[in-house]
Amino acid sequence: MSAGPLDGVRIVELAAIGPAPFGVMLLADLGADVVRVDRIEAARGNPGVAVAMRGLSRGRRSVAIDLKSGQGVDLVLRLADTADVLVEGYRPGAAERLGIGPDVCLGRNPRLIYARMTGWGQDGPLAMRAGHDIDYAAIAGALHPIGRKDTPPPPPLNIIADFGGGGLYMVIGVLAALVERASSGHGQVVDAAMVDGVASLTTFFHGLLATGAWTTDREANLLDGGAFFYDTYETADGGYMAVGAIEPQFYAALLDGLQLEPADWPQFDVTRWPEQKRRLAEVFRSRTRAEWTAVFEGSDACVAPVLTLTEARDHPQIVARDTFVDVAGAPQPAPAPRLSRTPGGVSRPTPEYGEHTDAILGEMGLTADEVRALRAANVVA
Repeated sequence: MSAGPLDGVRIVELAAIGPAPFGVMLLADLGADVVRVDRIEAARGNPGVAVAMRGLSRGRRSVAIDLKSGQGVDLVLRLADTADVLVEGYRPGAAERLGIGPDVCLGRNPRLIYARMTGWGQDGPLAMRAGHDIDYAAIAGALHPIGRKDTPPPPPLNIIADFGGGGLYMVIGVLAALVERASSGHGQVVDAAMVDGVASLTTFFHGLLATGAWTTDREANLLDGGAFFYDTYETADGGYMAVGAIEPQFYAALLDGLQLEPADWPQFDVTRWPEQKRRLAEVFRSRTRAEWTAVFEGSDACVAPVLTLTEARDHPQIVARDTFVDVAGAPQPAPAPRLSRTPGGVSRPTPEYGEHTDAILGEMGLTADEVRALRAANVVA
Protein backbone atom coordinates (compact mmCIF):
# COMPACT_ATOMS: atom_id res chain seq x y z
CA MET A 1 0.00 0.00 0.00
CA SER A 2 1.21 3.50 -0.85
CA ALA A 3 2.13 5.76 2.05
CA GLY A 4 -0.37 8.29 0.76
CA PRO A 5 -0.05 11.96 -0.25
CA LEU A 6 -0.05 13.13 3.40
CA ASP A 7 2.78 10.82 4.41
CA GLY A 8 4.89 12.70 6.96
CA VAL A 9 2.04 14.97 8.09
CA ARG A 10 1.44 14.54 11.82
CA ILE A 11 -1.99 15.32 13.26
CA VAL A 12 -3.05 15.60 16.89
CA GLU A 13 -6.79 15.07 17.27
CA LEU A 14 -8.58 16.04 20.45
CA ALA A 15 -11.35 13.45 20.61
CA ALA A 16 -14.78 14.83 19.71
CA ILE A 17 -17.97 13.61 18.06
CA GLY A 18 -19.51 14.09 14.62
CA PRO A 19 -17.74 15.94 11.83
CA ALA A 20 -14.25 16.30 13.30
CA PRO A 21 -13.65 12.51 13.57
CA PHE A 22 -14.96 12.09 10.02
CA GLY A 23 -12.63 14.76 8.68
CA VAL A 24 -9.65 13.33 10.54
CA MET A 25 -10.49 9.86 9.19
CA LEU A 26 -10.24 11.26 5.66
CA LEU A 27 -6.86 12.82 6.45
CA ALA A 28 -5.68 9.51 7.93
CA ASP A 29 -6.84 7.68 4.80
CA LEU A 30 -4.66 10.08 2.81
CA GLY A 31 -1.63 8.97 4.81
CA ALA A 32 -1.44 11.38 7.76
CA ASP A 33 -0.05 10.05 11.05
CA VAL A 34 -2.85 10.71 13.54
CA VAL A 35 -2.59 10.63 17.31
CA ARG A 36 -5.99 10.95 18.98
CA VAL A 37 -6.11 12.29 22.52
CA ASP A 38 -8.95 10.40 24.19
CA ARG A 39 -10.63 11.13 27.49
CA ILE A 40 -9.10 9.21 30.35
CA GLU A 41 -12.60 8.02 31.30
CA ALA A 42 -12.94 6.34 27.90
CA ALA A 43 -9.84 4.25 28.52
CA ARG A 44 -11.39 3.15 31.81
CA GLY A 45 -14.51 1.78 30.16
CA ASN A 46 -16.75 4.86 30.06
CA PRO A 47 -16.55 6.26 26.51
CA GLY A 48 -19.99 7.89 26.64
CA VAL A 49 -21.33 9.14 23.33
CA ALA A 50 -17.85 8.82 21.82
CA VAL A 51 -18.54 5.13 21.29
CA ALA A 52 -20.77 6.13 18.35
CA MET A 53 -17.67 7.47 16.60
CA ARG A 54 -15.90 4.11 16.42
CA GLY A 55 -16.98 3.68 12.81
CA LEU A 56 -15.06 6.88 12.01
CA SER A 57 -11.98 6.03 14.07
CA ARG A 58 -9.80 4.01 11.73
CA GLY A 59 -6.27 5.13 10.95
CA ARG A 60 -5.38 6.52 14.39
CA ARG A 61 -3.35 5.72 17.43
CA SER A 62 -4.90 6.59 20.78
CA VAL A 63 -3.40 8.14 23.90
CA ALA A 64 -5.66 8.70 26.92
CA ILE A 65 -4.90 11.91 28.82
CA ASP A 66 -6.70 13.84 31.56
CA LEU A 67 -7.02 17.33 30.08
CA LYS A 68 -8.22 18.70 33.42
CA SER A 69 -4.79 18.19 34.96
CA GLY A 70 -1.84 20.51 34.44
CA GLN A 71 0.42 17.60 33.58
CA GLY A 72 -2.10 16.36 31.06
CA VAL A 73 -2.30 19.75 29.38
CA ASP A 74 1.49 19.86 29.24
CA LEU A 75 1.53 16.50 27.46
CA VAL A 76 -0.95 17.75 24.84
CA LEU A 77 1.08 20.90 24.28
CA ARG A 78 4.20 18.80 23.81
CA LEU A 79 2.35 16.68 21.25
CA ALA A 80 1.27 19.85 19.44
CA ASP A 81 4.83 21.17 19.48
CA THR A 82 5.86 18.57 16.89
CA ALA A 83 2.55 18.34 15.01
CA ASP A 84 1.61 19.80 11.66
CA VAL A 85 -2.11 19.94 12.45
CA LEU A 86 -4.20 19.99 15.62
CA VAL A 87 -7.94 19.34 15.35
CA GLU A 88 -10.45 20.17 18.08
CA GLY A 89 -14.24 20.02 18.03
CA TYR A 90 -15.12 21.84 21.25
CA ARG A 91 -17.48 24.74 21.77
CA PRO A 92 -15.84 28.15 21.30
CA GLY A 93 -13.57 29.03 24.20
CA ALA A 94 -13.36 25.51 25.65
CA ALA A 95 -9.84 24.84 24.34
CA GLU A 96 -8.70 28.23 25.67
CA ARG A 97 -10.07 27.43 29.13
CA LEU A 98 -8.15 24.15 29.11
CA GLY A 99 -4.96 25.99 28.19
CA ILE A 100 -4.61 24.45 24.73
CA GLY A 101 -6.15 27.18 22.57
CA PRO A 102 -4.66 28.39 19.30
CA ASP A 103 -2.76 31.32 20.77
CA VAL A 104 -0.86 29.05 23.15
CA CYS A 105 -0.26 26.30 20.61
CA LEU A 106 0.78 28.61 17.77
CA GLY A 107 2.95 30.58 20.17
CA ARG A 108 4.92 27.39 20.79
CA ASN A 109 4.70 26.00 17.25
CA PRO A 110 4.21 28.80 14.68
CA ARG A 111 3.92 26.27 11.83
CA LEU A 112 0.91 24.54 13.37
CA ILE A 113 -2.41 24.38 11.51
CA TYR A 114 -5.04 24.68 14.25
CA ALA A 115 -8.38 23.37 12.95
CA ARG A 116 -11.53 24.20 14.92
CA MET A 117 -14.72 22.33 14.10
CA THR A 118 -17.99 23.77 15.42
CA GLY A 119 -21.62 23.98 14.41
CA TRP A 120 -22.14 27.74 14.47
CA GLY A 121 -18.55 29.00 14.19
CA GLN A 122 -16.31 30.81 16.64
CA ASP A 123 -18.44 33.96 16.76
CA GLY A 124 -21.94 35.26 16.12
CA PRO A 125 -25.12 35.22 18.27
CA LEU A 126 -25.47 31.42 18.12
CA ALA A 127 -21.81 30.57 18.65
CA MET A 128 -22.32 29.27 22.18
CA ARG A 129 -25.61 27.51 21.48
CA ALA A 130 -25.90 23.75 21.25
CA GLY A 131 -27.03 22.26 17.95
CA HIS A 132 -27.01 19.26 15.69
CA ASP A 133 -26.87 18.63 11.94
CA ILE A 134 -30.59 19.27 11.47
CA ASP A 135 -30.32 22.70 13.18
CA TYR A 136 -27.39 23.90 11.09
CA ALA A 137 -29.08 22.75 7.89
CA ALA A 138 -32.27 24.52 8.98
CA ILE A 139 -30.63 27.88 9.67
CA ALA A 140 -28.48 27.71 6.52
CA GLY A 141 -31.56 27.25 4.34
CA ALA A 142 -30.63 23.73 3.23
CA LEU A 143 -33.37 21.85 5.10
CA HIS A 144 -36.45 23.70 3.84
CA PRO A 145 -36.14 22.65 0.16
CA ILE A 146 -35.99 18.94 1.04
CA GLY A 147 -39.13 16.81 1.19
CA ARG A 148 -42.71 16.73 0.00
CA LYS A 149 -44.82 19.85 -0.12
CA ASP A 150 -47.54 18.50 2.15
CA THR A 151 -45.24 17.19 4.90
CA PRO A 152 -42.58 18.75 7.15
CA PRO A 153 -39.00 18.63 5.84
CA PRO A 154 -37.60 15.22 6.87
CA PRO A 155 -34.39 14.73 8.85
CA PRO A 156 -31.92 14.23 5.97
CA LEU A 157 -29.50 12.03 7.95
CA ASN A 158 -26.50 13.92 9.26
CA ILE A 159 -24.71 13.73 5.94
CA ILE A 160 -25.51 17.34 5.06
CA ALA A 161 -24.11 19.39 7.93
CA ASP A 162 -21.99 17.02 10.00
CA PHE A 163 -20.11 15.32 7.22
CA GLY A 164 -20.69 17.46 4.11
CA GLY A 165 -20.70 20.99 5.48
CA GLY A 166 -18.57 20.08 8.48
CA GLY A 167 -15.94 17.37 8.14
CA LEU A 168 -15.33 17.80 4.40
CA TYR A 169 -14.99 21.58 4.63
CA MET A 170 -12.63 21.21 7.58
CA VAL A 171 -10.45 18.95 5.44
CA ILE A 172 -10.48 21.53 2.63
CA GLY A 173 -9.33 24.17 5.12
CA VAL A 174 -6.57 21.97 6.54
CA LEU A 175 -5.25 21.02 3.10
CA ALA A 176 -5.36 24.63 1.90
CA ALA A 177 -3.49 25.79 5.01
CA LEU A 178 -0.85 23.11 4.52
CA VAL A 179 -0.33 24.22 0.92
CA GLU A 180 -0.04 27.87 1.97
CA ARG A 181 2.39 26.99 4.77
CA ALA A 182 4.74 25.45 2.21
CA SER A 183 5.43 28.95 0.86
CA SER A 184 4.96 31.14 3.94
CA GLY A 185 6.33 28.85 6.62
CA HIS A 186 3.51 29.87 8.96
CA GLY A 187 0.55 28.03 10.37
CA GLN A 188 -2.91 29.48 10.96
CA VAL A 189 -6.33 28.78 12.43
CA VAL A 190 -9.00 27.01 10.37
CA ASP A 191 -12.46 28.06 11.59
CA ALA A 192 -14.67 25.31 10.14
CA ALA A 193 -18.35 25.86 10.95
CA MET A 194 -21.04 23.48 9.79
CA VAL A 195 -23.49 26.30 9.16
CA ASP A 196 -20.95 27.92 6.80
CA GLY A 197 -20.31 24.68 4.95
CA VAL A 198 -23.99 23.89 4.56
CA ALA A 199 -24.63 27.36 3.18
CA SER A 200 -21.79 26.80 0.70
CA LEU A 201 -23.42 23.57 -0.42
CA THR A 202 -26.55 25.51 -1.41
CA THR A 203 -24.65 27.84 -3.78
CA PHE A 204 -26.11 26.19 -6.89
CA PHE A 205 -29.69 26.74 -5.71
CA HIS A 206 -29.09 30.38 -4.81
CA GLY A 207 -27.86 30.79 -8.36
CA LEU A 208 -31.05 29.22 -9.70
CA LEU A 209 -33.15 31.45 -7.44
CA ALA A 210 -31.39 34.52 -8.80
CA THR A 211 -32.30 33.59 -12.37
CA GLY A 212 -35.88 32.62 -11.59
CA ALA A 213 -35.19 28.95 -12.29
CA TRP A 214 -36.05 27.89 -8.73
CA THR A 215 -38.78 28.73 -6.24
CA THR A 216 -38.87 28.41 -2.48
CA ASP A 217 -41.88 26.09 -2.76
CA ARG A 218 -41.04 22.46 -2.05
CA GLU A 219 -41.74 19.76 -4.64
CA ALA A 220 -42.18 22.42 -7.31
CA ASN A 221 -38.76 22.40 -8.92
CA LEU A 222 -36.66 20.29 -11.21
CA LEU A 223 -34.54 18.58 -8.54
CA ASP A 224 -36.78 18.47 -5.46
CA GLY A 225 -39.38 15.96 -6.59
CA GLY A 226 -41.46 18.44 -8.50
CA ALA A 227 -40.51 16.93 -11.86
CA PHE A 228 -41.99 13.49 -12.50
CA PHE A 229 -38.81 12.44 -14.31
CA TYR A 230 -36.63 13.20 -11.27
CA ASP A 231 -38.11 11.34 -8.32
CA THR A 232 -38.40 7.97 -6.61
CA TYR A 233 -41.18 5.46 -7.21
CA GLU A 234 -42.43 2.47 -5.25
CA THR A 235 -42.41 -0.91 -6.94
CA ALA A 236 -44.77 -3.89 -6.66
CA ASP A 237 -42.70 -5.51 -3.90
CA GLY A 238 -42.33 -2.41 -1.74
CA GLY A 239 -38.95 -1.45 -3.15
CA TYR A 240 -38.11 1.82 -4.88
CA MET A 241 -36.59 3.01 -8.14
CA ALA A 242 -34.75 6.30 -8.51
CA VAL A 243 -35.41 8.20 -11.74
CA GLY A 244 -33.20 11.06 -12.91
CA ALA A 245 -33.86 11.37 -16.62
CA ILE A 246 -33.31 15.10 -17.15
CA GLU A 247 -31.58 15.43 -20.53
CA PRO A 248 -33.74 14.75 -23.61
CA GLN A 249 -31.83 11.65 -24.70
CA PHE A 250 -32.05 10.17 -21.20
CA TYR A 251 -35.74 11.02 -21.00
CA ALA A 252 -36.32 9.29 -24.33
CA ALA A 253 -34.58 6.18 -22.96
CA LEU A 254 -36.83 6.33 -19.88
CA LEU A 255 -40.00 6.39 -21.96
CA ASP A 256 -38.65 3.60 -24.12
CA GLY A 257 -37.98 1.39 -21.11
CA LEU A 258 -41.42 2.12 -19.70
CA GLN A 259 -43.01 1.53 -23.12
CA LEU A 260 -44.70 4.93 -23.05
CA GLU A 261 -45.57 6.96 -26.12
CA PRO A 262 -43.44 10.16 -26.26
CA ALA A 263 -46.27 12.19 -27.79
CA ASP A 264 -48.35 11.52 -24.67
CA TRP A 265 -45.55 12.46 -22.28
CA PRO A 266 -44.26 16.01 -22.88
CA GLN A 267 -41.36 16.56 -20.51
CA PHE A 268 -41.46 20.22 -19.55
CA ASP A 269 -45.15 21.09 -19.40
CA VAL A 270 -45.04 21.93 -15.70
CA THR A 271 -48.83 22.07 -15.44
CA ARG A 272 -48.94 18.35 -16.22
CA TRP A 273 -46.23 17.25 -13.82
CA PRO A 274 -48.57 16.26 -10.94
CA GLU A 275 -50.73 14.12 -13.25
CA GLN A 276 -47.70 12.59 -14.95
CA LYS A 277 -46.20 11.73 -11.57
CA ARG A 278 -49.38 9.90 -10.53
CA ARG A 279 -49.44 7.95 -13.77
CA LEU A 280 -45.76 7.08 -13.54
CA ALA A 281 -46.27 5.86 -9.98
CA GLU A 282 -48.90 3.43 -11.28
CA VAL A 283 -46.52 2.17 -13.95
CA PHE A 284 -43.72 1.49 -11.48
CA ARG A 285 -46.08 -0.29 -9.09
CA SER A 286 -46.80 -2.81 -11.84
CA ARG A 287 -43.44 -4.60 -11.47
CA THR A 288 -40.93 -5.46 -8.76
CA ARG A 289 -37.72 -3.60 -8.14
CA ALA A 290 -35.71 -6.48 -9.61
CA GLU A 291 -37.86 -6.51 -12.74
CA TRP A 292 -37.45 -2.76 -13.30
CA THR A 293 -33.72 -3.08 -12.65
CA ALA A 294 -33.54 -5.67 -15.40
CA VAL A 295 -35.55 -3.48 -17.77
CA PHE A 296 -33.12 -0.60 -17.43
CA GLU A 297 -29.94 -2.69 -17.30
CA GLY A 298 -27.50 -1.19 -19.80
CA SER A 299 -29.76 1.80 -20.46
CA ASP A 300 -28.91 5.50 -20.27
CA ALA A 301 -32.33 6.28 -18.80
CA CYS A 302 -30.73 7.24 -15.47
CA VAL A 303 -32.89 4.79 -13.54
CA ALA A 304 -31.46 2.87 -10.59
CA PRO A 305 -32.77 0.68 -7.78
CA VAL A 306 -32.77 2.30 -4.35
CA LEU A 307 -30.49 0.01 -2.35
CA THR A 308 -30.15 -0.35 1.40
CA LEU A 309 -26.82 0.21 3.12
CA THR A 310 -26.14 -3.52 3.12
CA GLU A 311 -27.38 -4.12 -0.43
CA ALA A 312 -25.14 -1.37 -1.78
CA ARG A 313 -22.02 -3.30 -0.83
CA ASP A 314 -22.92 -6.08 -3.26
CA HIS A 315 -23.81 -4.01 -6.32
CA PRO A 316 -21.56 -4.95 -9.28
CA GLN A 317 -20.29 -1.38 -9.74
CA ILE A 318 -19.41 -1.11 -6.05
CA VAL A 319 -17.73 -4.52 -6.11
CA ALA A 320 -15.80 -3.78 -9.32
CA ARG A 321 -14.31 -0.61 -7.86
CA ASP A 322 -13.63 -2.08 -4.41
CA THR A 323 -15.66 0.78 -2.98
CA PHE A 324 -15.84 -1.08 0.33
CA VAL A 325 -12.89 -2.55 2.21
CA ASP A 326 -12.57 -4.86 5.17
CA VAL A 327 -11.41 -3.11 8.34
CA ALA A 328 -10.82 -5.51 11.21
CA GLY A 329 -13.51 -7.85 9.94
CA ALA A 330 -16.15 -5.21 9.19
CA PRO A 331 -17.00 -3.63 5.82
CA GLN A 332 -16.39 0.10 5.53
CA PRO A 333 -16.36 2.51 2.60
CA ALA A 334 -12.89 2.68 1.08
CA PRO A 335 -10.80 5.86 1.07
CA ALA A 336 -11.92 8.43 -1.48
CA PRO A 337 -11.04 10.08 -3.78
CA ARG A 338 -8.44 7.89 -5.48
CA LEU A 339 -5.01 9.15 -6.40
CA SER A 340 -3.07 7.41 -9.16
CA ARG A 341 0.44 7.60 -7.69
CA THR A 342 -0.06 8.02 -3.93
CA PRO A 343 -3.49 6.51 -3.27
CA GLY A 344 -3.28 6.13 0.49
CA GLY A 345 -5.51 3.62 2.27
CA VAL A 346 -6.62 2.38 5.67
CA SER A 347 -3.40 2.26 7.69
CA ARG A 348 -4.76 0.72 10.88
CA PRO A 349 -8.09 -0.34 12.41
CA THR A 350 -10.03 1.52 15.09
CA PRO A 351 -7.85 1.75 18.21
CA GLU A 352 -8.96 0.94 21.71
CA TYR A 353 -9.07 4.00 23.96
CA GLY A 354 -5.56 4.60 25.25
CA GLU A 355 -4.20 1.63 23.33
CA HIS A 356 -1.00 3.43 22.34
CA THR A 357 -0.46 5.61 25.42
CA ASP A 358 2.85 4.01 26.41
CA ALA A 359 4.23 3.99 22.87
CA ILE A 360 3.29 7.61 22.14
CA LEU A 361 4.63 8.92 25.43
CA GLY A 362 7.81 6.95 24.79
CA GLU A 363 8.16 8.65 21.40
CA MET A 364 7.88 11.97 23.23
CA GLY A 365 10.94 11.04 25.29
CA LEU A 366 9.28 9.92 28.51
CA THR A 367 10.86 6.99 30.28
CA ALA A 368 8.94 3.94 31.41
CA ASP A 369 9.21 5.14 35.01
CA GLU A 370 7.79 8.54 34.08
CA VAL A 371 4.88 6.93 32.27
CA ARG A 372 4.16 4.74 35.29
CA ALA A 373 4.21 7.79 37.52
CA LEU A 374 1.75 9.62 35.25
CA ARG A 375 -0.53 6.60 35.23
CA ALA A 376 -0.37 6.32 39.01
CA ALA A 377 -1.29 10.01 39.27
CA ASN A 378 -4.29 9.41 36.95
CA VAL A 379 -2.89 11.78 34.33
CA VAL A 380 -2.86 9.10 31.61
CA ALA A 381 -4.43 5.72 31.08
